[in-house]
Amino acid sequence: MSEQTTQQQYLSVHALTSYLKRKFDVDPYLQRVWVIGEISNFRPRPNGHQYFSLKDERARINAVMYKGAFNKVPFKVEEGMKVLAVGRITLYEPSGQYQLTIDSMEPDGVGALYQALEQLKQKFQAAGLFDLPKKAIPVFPKKIAVITSPTGAVIRDILTTIQRRFPIVEVTVFPTRVQGKEATAEIVAAFNKVENVAEEFDTVILARGGGSIEDLWCFNEEAVAQAILACSLPVISSIGHETDTTLADLVADIRAATPTAAAEIAVPVLTDLLERIVILKQRMNYAMKQKLTVARKQFERSNESYVLKQPERLYQAYIQQLDLSVQRLEAQQHRYFEQLTYRLNYLMQRLNSQHPNQQLKHWQQIVNNLDNQLKQQFKQVMQQKQQNLKHQAHLLDAYSPLKSMSRGYALIEHEQQHVTTIDQLSIGDEMKVQFVDGQVVAEVKSIHEEKLI
Repeated sequence: MSEQTTQQQYLSVHALTSYLKRKFDVDPYLQRVWVIGEISNFRPRPNGHQYFSLKDERARINAVMYKGAFNKVPFKVEEGMKVLAVGRITLYEPSGQYQLTIDSMEPDGVGALYQALEQLKQKFQAAGLFDLPKKAIPVFPKKIAVITSPTGAVIRDILTTIQRRFPIVEVTVFPTRVQGKEATAEIVAAFNKVENVAEEFDTVILARGGGSIEDLWCFNEEAVAQAILACSLPVISSIGHETDTTLADLVADIRAATPTAAAEIAVPVLTDLLERIVILKQRMNYAMKQKLTVARKQFERSNESYVLKQPERLYQAYIQQLDLSVQRLEAQQHRYFEQLTYRLNYLMQRLNSQHPNQQLKHWQQIVNNLDNQLKQQFKQVMQQKQQNLKHQAHLLDAYSPLKSMSRGYALIEHEQQHVTTIDQLSIGDEMKVQFVDGQVVAEVKSIHEEKLI
């Protein structure tokens, strides 16, 4: 076989991809396809063509939707959304990759991973884990723990940014996988290691680069979120691009859009601090000079004052006040002693008036007066009693029955009762007749009723 014949058997890459592209373009089965899948790795581009993937449990296909077709989509396209897409299969020659060029698209529910993520968010929201107080990021950290892959652009961006902004801080990398099934356990283990030496660190940065929801899924695992919540240090998360929001971002103390932004949040700019210190030093020196100037002027004014030139004038007013106070004190003392003397005399008079001899004389005089009054009253009472006795005796004598009986009257009794009327007697009754000198018993012979009045 000749050399020319051998070369003709080989195709250039361009020729091969052009041939395959033509095959895609002329195949009637690929000119109109209906595909159902979950949107993945979607990065919205305002006013531009949209590039993303459609996937299911077993496969993935790249997709493109040009601006004219995308603007006609009647709903908001989101990561994880399950859609029904209509388009054609094409081959992109520069990369040799086939893709689905979508002409129209409509929603068909939420993908499995997206749905699982939403369920986890609802669970954490119901438990109030998103509303827990956030820990403050230290302004001047001394040591920072970084949990990420030890290789790749993420760790380089973080270290470069920290070295540029705040080179005096110490950075310790806790290497973990950031994608795949083993990543979850390694990230949780890294947080446990940090927690065991938490007193040595000020801040934790959890970071990885962009990727699809499948690539970032380890940061949506509940175990990772719980490890972040259990960490006693403030955690800065930087997972994926700005449009990616994982469960780790929601529970972290602060979320950064990129790993570089996370490093900028974690440390200040040393040069800015030094400039600030210089400015503050200048302001302090200026303030001190101003205070010294004011103090010097005050000293000069004080030095020229009459008080220092004639110090006796400082206390002359106080001497005069002291003299007036002494005079007032003496006057008050004199009045005080006068009041004490007056009260003493008053008490002496009261004491003398209360002396036993005086009391005895007083009561003796009272007894004599009462004795004289008693004798006078007793004499008057005796005279009144004597006069009353004579009067009563005169009345008694005047009303005495004996005196009446001596004038011929008699007392008649019948059955031990005084007889005062004839109605008390009957013919044949015996009655006693009492005279002044004796008593007789008589019998009623007859009764004649005759009133004397």
